[in-house]
Amino acid sequence: MQRRDFLVAGSGAAATLAIGRLAQAQPGAAELPAALTERGSVMPTRGRIVRNSLPVNEGAGELRYRTPFRFGMGGTQIGNIFEAISDAQAQSVLQAAWDAGVRYFDTSPFYGYGLSEYRLGQFLRSKPADSYIISTKVGRVLKASKGPLPNAALWASPAPFAYAYDFTAAGARRSIEDSLQRLGIPKIDIVFIHDLSPDNSELDKPWQAYFSIAAKGAMAELTRMREEGSIRAWGFGINTPNAAVLAAESDVPTPDIVLLACQYSILDHQGTLERTFPALQKKGISVVVGTPLNDGFLGGRTRYHFSDQIPAGAMEKRARIMAVADRFGIDVRTAALQFAAAPSIVSAVIPGARAPGQVRANADSMKVSIDAEFWATLQREGLIARSAPLPA
Repeated sequence: MQRRDFLVAGSGAAATLAIGRLAQAQPGAAELPAALTERGSVMPTRGRIVRNSLPVNEGAGELRYRTPFRFGMGGTQIGNIFEAISDAQAQSVLQAAWDAGVRYFDTSPFYGYGLSEYRLGQFLRSKPADSYIISTKVGRVLKASKGPLPNAALWASPAPFAYAYDFTAAGARRSIEDSLQRLGIPKIDIVFIHDLSPDNSELDKPWQAYFSIAAKGAMAELTRMREEGSIRAWGFGINTPNAAVLAAESDVPTPDIVLLACQYSILDHQGTLERTFPALQKKGISVVVGTPLNDGFLGGRTRYHFSDQIPAGAMEKRARIMAVADRFGIDVRTAALQFAAAPSIVSAVIPGARAPGQVRANADSMKVSIDAEFWATLQREGLIARSAPLPA
């Protein structure tokens, strides 16, 4: 993941005060209390809650497909990303999400090598199949392994599987069949082709070569499965926009929806607004925003997009947004989640959670009223783009 510089316009007395007030909390993360950098910690939701339920989408409009639910939950944490959680904790997180009204769950065979899918399936088996939607992914086919598992630094105590990349039609169908077995439930709604992206250093050929394979293979097969009624929609799940934009601008099967991770947040959104969203909009392709909190950075973590390498200026920009949020009586996570959900092209935002309190706080953030002057202030201070869609 390339580091990005964040230009921070001006200084601002409020931002300086916010940094100074909390400077002793943690070296290198001056504006945050140390407790909020721990895994599983919760930044309290601030503001006036005015909704009783999570927001939903009213039809697809001009988009090819739109999820019915505008807020969901990402499944990396229940796949033991960076640190293991128990089966019981995973189930308590999922129960907290369900109790908070979450009905869209995203997972992948890659997340803990099947562990995330298995845990999610365990939870959903008792729920009516028409009461929720699931997205999972293809591109890697799992196989049992007794040897050292790949990505040891990423997945703690994963299931005992390795994987091989396979973007062919047969590979996609096999991956979906395997996912259904692990989930143990009757349907998958959305399928994303996973990590077909130039930032994926595991690919042994340029990503464009695999895109060509996928165009005749996985993309064509997923189109057939959608037409058969086996799935509702398909697209890409990627950390860069390249494959989605190429698909939108080429004579290949057209995705219905794409999961854009690490690409649209209150901290970093200009490029996506200028290039990615317009390209997708022309084909009616909707977007699920992954990592809307920059992999927990906007929830208080000192990690940014799966790395401890924080882009230059990100700490300062976060502090300045926090200072403005404080003046308006809200927290930065609430602002970030509502901002990420605001564009009309966005179907849903899907922050993850490893503790019940996190998912409850995330859901509450979607129910808070934010004064329009808050957004106007961020625009005046150069903290968000003037062209950025704003929450109603």
